[in-house]
Amino acid sequence: MGYQEENAKIIDGWCKKGWQWGQPITHEEFLAAQNGEWKLLLTPTKPIPHEWLGDVKGKNILGLASGGGQQMPLMAALGAKCTLLDISAEQCASEAMVAKREGYEITIIQGDMTKPLPFCDECFDIIIHPVANCYIRDVRSLFKECARVLKKGGILVCGLDNEINCVFDDSQTKICYKLPFDPLNDPKVYEDSINNDWGIQFSHPIEDQIGGQLDAGLRLSAIFEDTNGYGNLHEYRIPTFYATRSIKE
Repeated sequence: MGYQEENAKIIDGWCKKGWQWGQPITHEEFLAAQNGEWKLLLTPTKPIPHEWLGDVKGKNILGLASGGGQQMPLMAALGAKCTLLDISAEQCASEAMVAKREGYEITIIQGDMTKPLPFCDECFDIIIHPVANCYIRDVRSLFKECARVLKKGGILVCGLDNEINCVFDDSQTKICYKLPFDPLNDPKVYEDSINNDWGIQFSHPIEDQIGGQLDAGLRLSAIFEDTNGYGNLHEYRIPTFYATRSIKE
């Protein structure tokens, strides 16, 4: 089994156990979004500013690894035309459930973002990509694909891991692992990842997370940091994630 198939199976299991990022928005939250009251999270605690997306009515939006019925329903409530690509069957099912409940259309594709995205060139106005590229090994190729499918002037918003979580144990008090964190290169790291139900995750330096966007022809226009929202690192206010807004030149 490839690591992405392994991740799909693991994420499906998390969703069945009530994983935070697999819980769809409520009907009341959908109605509030229709009235302009919405909070879209790409990282654990800090919603992105509304101006990062602007008026999305009529825009073609791709939710990239954005399943679970959280981000795309908000965009649909605001009048966007939404497409989802996610590797998890459970996350896709939640997305379909919300769309049926609220009566809007969405294109849902269960797919692997390590492969070329199954879309034509310059077909999306916005890509919404919450923290998820920690589950793939090569983020630079993904950013090139994002740039390809974005229209000129299109917007990519991402939630990104800054690597700090990768070095700690689950208690967030003891440094146990070296960077880069790559289970495919270290049998012990792979074993720990499976035994601890972490999924197959990878660390990515800023050279790849930001540099990869720049090299793909995207211009960084905004950024902020965020914490885990719980645990020792959060209590010490140590940023472990950041969100970026980039524009295709």
